[in-house]
Amino acid sequence: MPFARISLLKGKPPEYLRALSDGLHRALVESYEVPSEDRFQTIHQHGPGELIFDRHYRGGPRSDDFVLIHIVAGRARSRAVKEAFYRRLAEELAASVRPEDVMVVISTTGAEDWSFAGGVMTPIGAPQ
Repeated sequence: MPFARISLLKGKPPEYLRALSDGLHRALVESYEVPSEDRFQTIHQHGPGELIFDRHYRGGPRSDDFVLIHIVAGRARSRAVKEAFYRRLAEELAASVRPEDVMVVISTTGAEDWSFAGGVMTPIGAPQ
C-alpha cells in the first residue's frame, strides 16, 4: 500500500505527468510487490526556487527535468526488491526522463499508520 509523491518543476504537459504516473505504477507493480489496483499518488509541480536539488550529488548531472519521488510504503522490502524497483523505474521513465534526473526516497510505516476510509485503522496483518 504505497503512497507516492512525485515532485518536479512546473511546466510539463498533462501527457508527461500521466507518463510519469503510469511508469511509476508499472514499476511498483512489476518489481515492488504492489497489487495493480493499489494506486495512490500525488504530483507536486513547483515554481522557481521551490524545488532545490544539487545537480551533482551522488549522480547527475541533473537538469531542470529533475523528478523526486517519495514513496511511503506500508511494509519494508528487501534490498534486492528495492534494487530491482529502482532499475525498473529508470527503465519505465527513460522515454520521458533521463535516469540521472530521477531520485527516489522510500519510507516505511506500519499498518496502524494507515486509514483508507471511514476513520478505520488498517487491521494488523492486512495486505500492505
